[in-house]
Amino acid sequence: MRVPVIADDAPSPLSPSPPPSAAPRRTTVPATATTIAAVRTALPAHRYAQEDLTEPIGDLCLAPGADRALLRRLHASADVRTRHLALPIEQYAGLGDFGQSNDAWVTAGLDLGEEALIGALQEAGLEPADVDLLVCASITGIAAPSLDARLAGRVGLRPDVKRLPVFGLGCVAGAAGLARLHDYLRGHPGDTAVLLTVELCSLTLQQRDDSHANLVAGALFGDGAAALVARGHADNSGSGGVSPGAAGPSVVATRSRLYPETGQLLGWDITAGGFRVVIGAGIPGIVRDHFGRHLRAFLAEHSLTTDDIGSWVCHPGGPKVLSAVTETLGLPAEALDTARRSLATVGNMSSVSVLHILQNIRESPRPEPGTWGLLMAMGPGFCSELVLLRW
Repeated sequence: MRVPVIADDAPSPLSPSPPPSAAPRRTTVPATATTIAAVRTALPAHRYAQEDLTEPIGDLCLAPGADRALLRRLHASADVRTRHLALPIEQYAGLGDFGQSNDAWVTAGLDLGEEALIGALQEAGLEPADVDLLVCASITGIAAPSLDARLAGRVGLRPDVKRLPVFGLGCVAGAAGLARLHDYLRGHPGDTAVLLTVELCSLTLQQRDDSHANLVAGALFGDGAAALVARGHADNSGSGGVSPGAAGPSVVATRSRLYPETGQLLGWDITAGGFRVVIGAGIPGIVRDHFGRHLRAFLAEHSLTTDDIGSWVCHPGGPKVLSAVTETLGLPAEALDTARRSLATVGNMSSVSVLHILQNIRESPRPEPGTWGLLMAMGPGFCSELVLLRW
């Protein structure tokens, strides 16, 4: 079956697929493809089992003597076994205001960002001076000069490196950042572009805030950084310094989508205490009502269906979101296992998560050449981003 491209408000009936001769499948990567040369994740040293965080987080978020039944249920049902935190858990109570939390974000973020960036460049066989564009995304802190500017001299980037700090995309930034790297490299095919994501979600946890959204965040999110190195078509042969063993997959196409009148579902309320998380209960419904239809239409433009995708790189928004994606796309139960494993071992790391999952897929074991992949994430707006990959 093939799904036609349809307008947002139009019905989505299925129509029979045309004969193979009428819609030949693409079997080669287009000349404008981008090669993903390396992906590297950096995690803080402070790693905790979920059950060891429940009561300390309760001490932070709840008033003394408050009922902790909901908190404990959320921690038990988040499908998270372990997480990494930017600071030792006992230090969070000492973060008295947003300024102190943000200072901790800058300090820890620079260390993790440097580790991820240098690790990815080494994997790709490149030096910091080889980087032509650095896109740096984070939604868990703010700085001017931005993290990328502070890292430039620290790691040895060229003085003429192009930089693009990004705030506000949230969980979708890993996918959107890769898509924008691809856009850039189509016009600069001889360049090297790097996406760096730094998310220290634990530093946004609001003390003495027993709202459902804050408790969900305290049960679900973890900290980390990731860097992805991409090369333009001029270096797709594995030359130009990229290690042939590290190259792949290629980015074939991308698609962005904003969902009207859904801006209240996800994001921050900015308060005197910093970033107060907004997580709406309607997100799985958006996935079921709209996301699957748009995804199928995108694949149909490339003569593909969900059955053709052999590698799913899905942001692990949470157990309910993963279930909604699986159901609406009619995927086998194991299709999103890589996302579920990432959620279990490191939690939801916002924009870092899809890159962490992509790194795991590249390493254990790498998909066979010719395998189609789809990297996807959702974030504030409410929005989604799709990146079609070919191994």
